[in-house]
Amino acid sequence: MRIRIVGAGAMGRGIAQWAATAGHTVELCDVRTEAVTAAVDFVRSMLERAVQKGRMSAGDSKATLERLIPLDDPWAAGPGVELVVEAVREDLDTKAEVFGKLEQALPQSTVFATNTSSLSVTRIAASLRDPGRLAGLHFFNPVPLMKIVEVVPGAATRPEIPPALTALVESCGHRAVTVSDTPGFLVNHAGRGLVTEALALLEESVADPAGIDRIARDVLGLRMGPFELMDLTGLDVTAAVIDSIWEGFRHEDRLRPSFLTPNRVTAGLLGRKTGQGWFTYGPEAPAPAPEPPVTGDADRPVFVVAGEGAEELRSALGAAGATVETGTGPSGGAVVLVPVWGTTVAAAVASLGLPAARTFGVDPLPAAGRRRVLAVTPAADPAAARDARAVLARGAEGAEPYAVSVVRDTAGSVAQRLLASVVSVAASIAERSPAAPSDIDLAVTAGLGYPVGPLAWGDRIGAARLLELQRALHASTGDPRHRPTRWLTERALLGLPLTEPGTAPSDCA
Repeated sequence: MRIRIVGAGAMGRGIAQWAATAGHTVELCDVRTEAVTAAVDFVRSMLERAVQKGRMSAGDSKATLERLIPLDDPWAAGPGVELVVEAVREDLDTKAEVFGKLEQALPQSTVFATNTSSLSVTRIAASLRDPGRLAGLHFFNPVPLMKIVEVVPGAATRPEIPPALTALVESCGHRAVTVSDTPGFLVNHAGRGLVTEALALLEESVADPAGIDRIARDVLGLRMGPFELMDLTGLDVTAAVIDSIWEGFRHEDRLRPSFLTPNRVTAGLLGRKTGQGWFTYGPEAPAPAPEPPVTGDADRPVFVVAGEGAEELRSALGAAGATVETGTGPSGGAVVLVPVWGTTVAAAVASLGLPAARTFGVDPLPAAGRRRVLAVTPAADPAAARDARAVLARGAEGAEPYAVSVVRDTAGSVAQRLLASVVSVAASIAERSPAAPSDIDLAVTAGLGYPVGPLAWGDRIGAARLLELQRALHASTGDPRHRPTRWLTERALLGLPLTEPGTAPSDCA
């Protein structure tokens, strides 16, 4: 196939490398000829690196470069061009102008694809004389490594085009998911669950960015924390996507942006590309601040209040040599640990008559790494908190001690809120049916690097247990962002997994 790629920036050059490596002839062009030269040089360097690492032969590298054709004029006639992939800046008028010129230059049989990540495919296509020839083909950066592509038909896209694009993508070694033309499509929409909730936790001073990231990595098993991820992507990009998806879904509470981002974007605190974001980067950046040392009394008696995961915590602490009290209530000297599931420590203190100065929350979610989370209320005694942290840090004989994050008391603690939001946003996507549940999980694991798809993640927790968590979060906070989705509620009531599409009225016709 002969493919023309318009736009030689990071995405365009990545798509060019991917297509040429797969055996297609690629015309690469841009209104800036110097960008095309730089892109070809970049692809050459990537291929040379692949040869050096033994992932490609020198002959294959040479053949790939021969299939990459720099083009001086993006609007040149191209009778043999079967597909155009547009990868210019994310602006509706710019994309419409590009396709308008291409429509005049190329045969009517040429399929048009836009790599837009946030604009409506239907609106882009509406500027064409023949809107049926255009679909979305959304790649992720870096294209050769991110092996997932969203195929997005617009409202007028001819029905034969999405399957043809899917076949092309999969023949080139990537996976394709077909997604409806909705705000954020699939991956960017699903990704709002993590970052919007992380920003909400920061707004509430539950923990600082480094602390939230540690919990995201060590408890939930994410490769990157949400603030590291925002710094990598660029806060300007992240904030724009958050705002556009929120506006696109008519101010859906679950997707509500944070007041923290606009001023930071205005100040240029964008992340790695500016050297300063949530964290500092560059050769002169200070080393990350270490976690405070554990200084409390690890031998202080501890009483674990009955609740979600309480028995497992008692057993683990006992195996580590801690003095775990039994009975109906704590002694006068014990620190009290309350496993919180969508609720607050403060509520437990009030309802159970617990000693406020020495009662703390602990997250019962099984940690992916060796980290536990201790929640403190404004009434906590700092010395008792240090002792509780020391007790939780104890590991079983021969095992490494646990790291213990200390956070402000909030409904559900940090990891539960992040996980509940990730699953909730994915479930709300499943409700709207822009993609099959299996495709939602496939796209998110491939596009965002989560350890498991969000719907499958919810199934690991259990729909009924997750519904209990979300109802408790909603009741504790009154915030509609935490309200359970219909998708989760129905499956919890019916005993169905979140990954199950279930029976639709069309199945009964």
